[in-house]
Amino acid sequence: MARIAPVAPEAMSPELAELLATRPPYNIYRVLANAPTALPGFVKLAGALLTQSELDPQLREMVILRVGALCNSAYEMHQHLRLARHVGVSEERVRKAVRTDAPDNGDTLEDKLLAFTTSVVQTVKAPEAQFRAVAAELSARSVTELLMTIGTYMMVSRVLENLEVEIEQDDIDIASRSYYAPAQSPA
Repeated sequence: MARIAPVAPEAMSPELAELLATRPPYNIYRVLANAPTALPGFVKLAGALLTQSELDPQLREMVILRVGALCNSAYEMHQHLRLARHVGVSEERVRKAVRTDAPDNGDTLEDKLLAFTTSVVQTVKAPEAQFRAVAAELSARSVTELLMTIGTYMMVSRVLENLEVEIEQDDIDIASRSYYAPAQSPA
């Protein structure tokens, strides 16, 4: 049970209830509704990072999975495992993203992003060589969105874990939600 009770839809302002009606019925939103002035901004930021970012959706989800794994956030991992599979991340690549006990030494963009993410989560500032390696392959916009994605999901993981938000037991269908981009071919 969550440390802070989720807000029942009928207890929300009409504006907040309307906003959350556009999102999947996840427990995170009902718990975050306890911060009714912050929740709309969070939804807008997370929505922009998930749907309007230049980052490839598969790479974005691998980065979010790495953040969730490094932060030991079961809820974050549960939700983004589902979303990673939805956008076409293979099980092998999922395992790679969540494996935090092995060095990321590859030369692919994926390897560089996972190593970079680990550094940002663990030490705040990535080493210059890692930053340059990522910046050489991404636009300034993508690098900025990458850092905002890492930071946002670090925050989300910490809120989820501290509030002990319960993982949904039902199988919420995200495939029918226009909010989530359709699956893409593996990168």
